[in-house]
Amino acid sequence: MEQCTSNDLRGVGVALVTPFTADGLVDYSALDQLVNHCIAGGCSYLVALGTTGETATLSMDEQQVVLNKVISAVKGRIPVFAGLGGNNTQEVIQRIPLLNQEGVAGFLSSSPHYNKPTQEGIFRHYMAIAEASPKPIILYNVPSRTGQSMDSSTVLRLAEASKKFIGIKEASGDLSQAMRIISHAPDNFALVSGDDFLTLPLIALGATGVISVAANAFPKSFTHLVRAALNYDLNEAQKLQVVLNPFFEALFEENNPGGIKCALESMDLIQGHLRLPLIPVSEKNQIEIQNALRIIAEWEL
Repeated sequence: MEQCTSNDLRGVGVALVTPFTADGLVDYSALDQLVNHCIAGGCSYLVALGTTGETATLSMDEQQVVLNKVISAVKGRIPVFAGLGGNNTQEVIQRIPLLNQEGVAGFLSSSPHYNKPTQEGIFRHYMAIAEASPKPIILYNVPSRTGQSMDSSTVLRLAEASKKFIGIKEASGDLSQAMRIISHAPDNFALVSGDDFLTLPLIALGATGVISVAANAFPKSFTHLVRAALNYDLNEAQKLQVVLNPFFEALFEENNPGGIKCALESMDLIQGHLRLPLIPVSEKNQIEIQNALRIIAEWEL
């Protein structure tokens, strides 16, 4: 497999959910179906074992099997990235050789949660991972989950310090931070949206795409929006944004991946089961999601 670069982050990446059966086991048949649904919809790459995949509730053995099943289902058609995060740097490094090195294009790694390290600590954490990793790394800034934001100066420092870092999934919601990164990053470093809602404005600023939750359900529509935006067809992109907005709003109203699993179950792609501490979305939110699904389905017809 050729080494992945920032060019491979152009378009729509999908943060895959992990389907479960009613008795709480991983539903590998549904996972295979979901992978093929995303590829048929035109997605550029997949991310397994991320937050949306409920990886915090998967055992190490389950993580390995889930990743291998995704790679097997993809059959080399598009790149597969694996989530690789944590607040214990040495433990993160020790997990690297346990993951499928042949089928993985690279890793998506969130900044450490809970410990609240300084920016220097975050820098050293990532540099230690880069030194141990044989694969490229996508940084992930998601302060709503980690408890603090990775400063743009830290991101740029990492981008300059090692070619292992090929981009960042930016989910801080701070457009000025994103603009600073886009303006000053080296050519081999891309910024992609980590927020479905903000994908269009971030592409307008220079982002190259998105790692999306919503695209689990509607890869065709979201890929169309992103391609239109990247091709400077703002009119078409705006039309699609209006179509997708109600879905984005309903999807994240209560929890992720509760919202997207509700949508996927309504589409008969997976069962909507989650592992505690997550629970299914409320009946009110289910109705909102189903109403939004109908709007998009009508557009796709």
